[in-house]
Amino acid sequence: MRGLRSRYLLPALPLVFLAMVLVAPVLRLLAEGLAPGAALDAEPLRWLDVWQDDFLRWRVLWSFAQAAITCALALVLGLPVAWVLARLAFPGRTLVLRLLMLPFVVPTLVAALGVLALWGPRGLLGGPLAAAGLDLSETPWLLLYGNLFFNLCVVVRAGVDALEQVSAPRVAAARTLGATPWRAFWRVEWPVITPWLASALCLVFLYCFAGFGLALILGGPDYATVEVEIYTLVAHELELGQASVLAVWMLALTGAVALAYAVLEKRLAAPGRVVPIARQRPQGAAQWCALLGAVVVLFVVCAAPLLAIVWRALQALLLGQGAAVLTDADTLDALWNTVRFSTLALLLATVLGLVHALGVRALDAAAQARHAGPGPGALALVWRAAAFLPFVVSSVTVAFGLLLLYPDASASLALLLAAYVLLAYPFVAKSLTAALDGLPASLAQAAASLGARPWRVFWRVTLPLVAPALRRGMAFAAATALGEFAVTLFLARPEWTTLTTLIYQHLGRPGQANLDAALVLAGLLMLLALGAFALIEGRPRENDRHA
Repeated sequence: MRGLRSRYLLPALPLVFLAMVLVAPVLRLLAEGLAPGAALDAEPLRWLDVWQDDFLRWRVLWSFAQAAITCALALVLGLPVAWVLARLAFPGRTLVLRLLMLPFVVPTLVAALGVLALWGPRGLLGGPLAAAGLDLSETPWLLLYGNLFFNLCVVVRAGVDALEQVSAPRVAAARTLGATPWRAFWRVEWPVITPWLASALCLVFLYCFAGFGLALILGGPDYATVEVEIYTLVAHELELGQASVLAVWMLALTGAVALAYAVLEKRLAAPGRVVPIARQRPQGAAQWCALLGAVVVLFVVCAAPLLAIVWRALQALLLGQGAAVLTDADTLDALWNTVRFSTLALLLATVLGLVHALGVRALDAAAQARHAGPGPGALALVWRAAAFLPFVVSSVTVAFGLLLLYPDASASLALLLAAYVLLAYPFVAKSLTAALDGLPASLAQAAASLGARPWRVFWRVTLPLVAPALRRGMAFAAATALGEFAVTLFLARPEWTTLTTLIYQHLGRPGQANLDAALVLAGLLMLLALGAFALIEGRPRENDRHA
């Protein structure tokens, strides 16, 4: 009985952390949104005023529209690319699948600058277009392209995983009965992959609808989203009541999409064993053209912005006025702040994610002991889902809620680090939970039968087996902390400037020297993020799965 009770104590640490850093700030924000201006002496704004005000209604509708358009574009471009990667065997396929992780690693601000370096008024492609009279900065294209850069790989990866669940005998039977390849795809393959694609598109919609960094840099005054408007109301106009109402609407809308995502994920329960369709080398002109088209799409959408930022950063460093920024005192301070904040956040996120994953395993074991049967209990399922809460609530909402709930601690290092950890630790928890689920219980039981204590079993048996998953989760957590932007704008002191906020400061100042400095700093931040990711994750293994 004592061992059973101790299993329920394991999730206590992450539970308290989530309650203090996520749940309580969100409740405080809801309270302010339901009665705006009551405690902050701001101008009251009723709930329906958001839809009656032309400006605010446009912000909300555009936030929906840009997310929906991105989903449509990602599906149209991503599904053919996924089909090529799932069905064709070609040299470099494994490398392409690995490179699909890059958009998750690159900080948002670096990606925004990459888009500007490629399509902006002074960009490699946008410059000639601007000279011809087409300034893309006055269109929604920059934001939509930036959204595609981050989210196309989500759809591609989901499509590859889904197509590997298609039964080869069923497709062969359809072809034997006279179905054309196109008809076999729609009648056999499409019903299988639809839930996977719908789930991925829900994530894409959430990422775009609640995105902040890209919309702030690329949206401009005409195409900014609700998240940017909330930041503007808080930071520049001090209209906390109006910002609260908008934030509550965002919570309600993102919550509805997250609920749809959860329903779809439930339908993706572990499928039965299937014989996947074997990959084959491209045959005929059509398949070779499909392969070439897939490579071109991935290059144009995912690789071109990174190459553009590298090229422009080198130009600014070697030929422009960007070299001086590397030795500037502000840059060295920002670099030190970025490294120390990210390192501390990574260590704390690793501990929290590890405890969270072990808590899930302990609750599963308690449910099995209580019911004498396999399968997770209801409490374990709820705790599994709790790791996804920081993904549902946007970073702007988190920062704003913390600002409202803890005004006296808003400029404290502890609160800033807590926000960093909140956004980073789900990657560790999610990766470790999946790895622990795949471990056979007989290994730990065998070690325990030989007299090993639980801690020794964990250290000598469990940890070495889940180490690749732990490193993968830590790598994504490190990249998230290094590129964090929104909470730093809300909660950091001026002396706590990081590389992301320093880049933003240079972008807000006129002159070519400041643009060159921003490009060089963006290149430095990208190298730092990629280096941290590669160092932590280590050498890729053939059996490693994408996080």
